[in-house]
Amino acid sequence: MKVQDKDRENESRRQRSFGLRLNLFFFSVFVIFSVIIVRTAMLQFVEGPELKEQAVNQATRDIPMAPVRGTIYSADKVPIAYSEPTQTLYATPLKTYGDDSELGLKNRPELKKAVNQLLAKFQELNPGGEPITLEEMLSKERLDLNNKSHYGYTPRKIKTDLNEAEVAYFKEHKNEFKGVLMLDVVEETTRAYDPDSVAVQTVGYLSKFKSVRENPNFEFYQKVYKQQTAQSKPNLQYLEDEIVGYYGLEQEYQEELRGKNGYKRIEITPQSMAKEGGTEEVVAPQKGNDIWMSINKYVQTETEKAISEEIQTLRSTHPYVSTGFAVAMDVENGNVVAMASMPDFDANYYSTGSISGEHYEEIKNLYVNGTIRAKAPDDLRNKAESVVYMGSTIKPLSVLIGLKEGLFGLYTPYYDDGITYLTPTDKRGIKNAGGHFLGNITPRTAIQESSNTFMIDMVGKPLLNKYGSGVLDIWDKHMKEFGLGVLTEVDLPGEQSGTRDYTNKKESLLSRMAYASFGQQGKYTTMQLAQYVTMLANRGERLKPHIVSKITDSNGKVVKEAKREVINKAEYSDEYWDLIQKGMNTKLEGTFDDFPYDFARKTGTSTQRVRETDIDNGVFIAYAPRENPKLAVAVVVPEGGFGSQSAAPIARKIFDAYDYEYGLDGVPKKTLEQTNEDGTPVDGASADGTNAAVEGQNP
Repeated sequence: MKVQDKDRENESRRQRSFGLRLNLFFFSVFVIFSVIIVRTAMLQFVEGPELKEQAVNQATRDIPMAPVRGTIYSADKVPIAYSEPTQTLYATPLKTYGDDSELGLKNRPELKKAVNQLLAKFQELNPGGEPITLEEMLSKERLDLNNKSHYGYTPRKIKTDLNEAEVAYFKEHKNEFKGVLMLDVVEETTRAYDPDSVAVQTVGYLSKFKSVRENPNFEFYQKVYKQQTAQSKPNLQYLEDEIVGYYGLEQEYQEELRGKNGYKRIEITPQSMAKEGGTEEVVAPQKGNDIWMSINKYVQTETEKAISEEIQTLRSTHPYVSTGFAVAMDVENGNVVAMASMPDFDANYYSTGSISGEHYEEIKNLYVNGTIRAKAPDDLRNKAESVVYMGSTIKPLSVLIGLKEGLFGLYTPYYDDGITYLTPTDKRGIKNAGGHFLGNITPRTAIQESSNTFMIDMVGKPLLNKYGSGVLDIWDKHMKEFGLGVLTEVDLPGEQSGTRDYTNKKESLLSRMAYASFGQQGKYTTMQLAQYVTMLANRGERLKPHIVSKITDSNGKVVKEAKREVINKAEYSDEYWDLIQKGMNTKLEGTFDDFPYDFARKTGTSTQRVRETDIDNGVFIAYAPRENPKLAVAVVVPEGGFGSQSAAPIARKIFDAYDYEYGLDGVPKKTLEQTNEDGTPVDGASADGTNAAVEGQNP
């Protein structure tokens, strides 16, 4: 009995154990199948797209296509810098041809045969074109057989600017060299500039990305290059031979103008060579935004012409004069209407992103924008630069400072006998220009008659007595408040802030303050002078100068618009501004005799030591009309002599050009010329006086 009970117990234990193992088996199967199902789902829905892209990338490559650069327009709607279409022939090697492998050398003869046939076809289709040698075609710059500058699958640019016959032939015969080279005709663009050379240094020019990508002077391109990888989106990658902004607006607005790459997706072989006929997808490049300058082409070209003509006129009496600079600003909003650094050059020298050695020798002293930075003279004998002393153009500000600091009153008299002495033992003294004796004068007539002695005795010396060793900080504060010694913040790269010689500790404080008071201790740019005279015109608002008034996309929609921006405000009483405005009444013989507007002006003649002799730089500032200012102008002519004789004639022509185009009284004079007696427009002119043909011009 006991044996039977024990057998039943053992059987029951075996059954329970089997059931447990069976349950464990089914649970394990359930878990395994659950993991498989979850993993399958993840592969399909989560990791699937990424794995698919990896698989595609292993078999394809995206070849970027250069973007289409936006246009830079003048204020009067003339395209100044624009992209022109050109047809380019690319060739992609389909085998290894490098001399670094036995297979490459073995394949080389068939390649040379194909290239010779290609060169013969170039000559046949374009007999007048510049011949290309076999060596040139096999070089690193073209076919790059050893892949020094290209991956094996990358198309090589072998000929650009194809004519119609070449385009037609190679589009039809792109498989002519099957198994050797894959040919492709691609429409690209080249940069072109207005042939009238409009504001060349301001508009800027181009370079190739590979030439600037590691240049420490171009931080933006350095950053792009460091961040750019093979995995970067193809429509954002900068190409090695892509042309990029190198100077002026082309550089300042590079991101706006550039647009986005297109790309061509091609199949590749396991050897990373292009697979013949393996193009899967083509995405066209996108055009960049368009830039609209505040610079008017007519006013600009008249300004450039005025400077060039004046330089030639001055040469008979001032043999070393070779350069001239001018900036004209809208008093109301700070828009730059004209900005000339002369002589200039043809920006089309840089249209391909590089310049020939011959052309560089021609323009090496011309490409710097002398209105915003020191410019080397084009005549090596001439050591005077574009950044010069203000001369007497500082005197309105000196009087303002004297009034603000309580050094004298509105009508305080001063006796000017033509000379003043810094100390009782000073026997040389400092004289007025030409030693002129002015007699009894006031602050207003001191500006008008340009009294050096008043500025020294009534501003320089008393300011030093008031502040002692801290006088330079006070003077510096006043200068910077009017934009002298600080950047104007104009939307151009490379601006300089000028030179403050009054910080030179080699001279005594008394000497520095004396010379600073009449404009012989601070060298400033023409742009700074233009911002300064604009402040005098609008009574103390330092406006940010704008070269670009708006930016539009490829459809013409405004994406950004420049607004009037006040950097700082110089607070002076109205009676002080009234005095300055009346004092800016320097006598000008001949130049402005028939000028139809009352205007405020100040001539300046600054002196520098050059070639072991003292030379005079012509400086002139003015705004018009006096009571309701529209335009402020600053002109600098290094080594041009007196400002009234060298710089003022240029300013007059700038005012005339602006009056013709816009009207200093609000009525453009060109509209008066282009209307019939009954007031209707003449043929070819629109109601607002613009030329319809010019407005419609669009490259």
